[in-house]
Amino acid sequence: MSLTDRVEALSLRLTMGLPKALQRRLGGAPIVLDGQTLAAETQLMLRLKQVARLPSAELLPVPQGRVVVEHEAAMAGGSQPIGSVRELAVGDLPARLYLPTSAAPEPAPMLVFFHGGGFMYGGLDSHDATCRLLAEQAGVRVLAVDYRLAPEHPFPAAHDDALAAYRWVVRHAASLGADPQRLAVGGDSAGGTLAAATAIAAAQEGLPLAFQLLVYPAVDARRATRSLELFSEGFYLTKAFMDLANASYVPDVAERDDIRISPLRHDVPQGLAPAYVCTAGFDPLRDEGESYAEALRAAGVEVRLQRFEDQIHGFFNIVGVGRRSRAAVLEIAAALRAGLT
Repeated sequence: MSLTDRVEALSLRLTMGLPKALQRRLGGAPIVLDGQTLAAETQLMLRLKQVARLPSAELLPVPQGRVVVEHEAAMAGGSQPIGSVRELAVGDLPARLYLPTSAAPEPAPMLVFFHGGGFMYGGLDSHDATCRLLAEQAGVRVLAVDYRLAPEHPFPAAHDDALAAYRWVVRHAASLGADPQRLAVGGDSAGGTLAAATAIAAAQEGLPLAFQLLVYPAVDARRATRSLELFSEGFYLTKAFMDLANASYVPDVAERDDIRISPLRHDVPQGLAPAYVCTAGFDPLRDEGESYAEALRAAGVEVRLQRFEDQIHGFFNIVGVGRRSRAAVLEIAAALRAGLT
């Protein structure tokens, strides 16, 4: 990390660690929408980004946007402890295996994780801090798997990679020290899409799967919800970002109803694994994620749904600064622990 980056990271950490009352004074009057109040530290962070005129990824050419996403993740993620990390290949895909300090004896429970980023951005580094925190706090192995990105690799490339990776994990569970009967899939945003679709395929193919961890998942590519109307501007994830993601990953409009990209539009298959679904109150994806949880529940799937009312899309990566987002991710880690033990 360069000196400039270290100074930026320190400034962000100090700002996000200020007392709530001071954050309120600096961030402006509380933002209240749909009966929810945005976290003071999150509001201040958004205001500072606006004042500094920091570029949003979706307004830049894709290569530059990828750099911005990686940079923002590094600033917000901080340095998280972990027992050990190993780089490996899952078939043809790069992957990273995280073992917690207090690792369970083999064969151990394991989460197969797919990162978010609109199918265009992100990778192993963008979610490294969060994967470390999940592994340490949940006490499970976390295998983060990279996948091909759009627009270079449009639909269904990311889904095909995710499903191929999960099949590989089932076949090679022993070499990973994993218990094939205590495997989970999980992801955030676009990664939540991949995890949900992989869980559906696992049920259809009869593959073992114990749990789904879906963090503000994108489950309807034709979304038209109240949360989209309320939060499509000013809360990090924008309508412009989502439109670019659709155009890049699913340019054929007719394919946007496919179960691999819009599972909410399809019947729930038999034998689907239990799920933990969480949403953010100030997120355009909030309502579709909650509708998916209700659809699963109506079909007889064991589901726990949790909304973090004061959070925005992207809070899952904010684990190294502030208090509220990290606290939410710790709750997610607790749900993962409970789901695999």
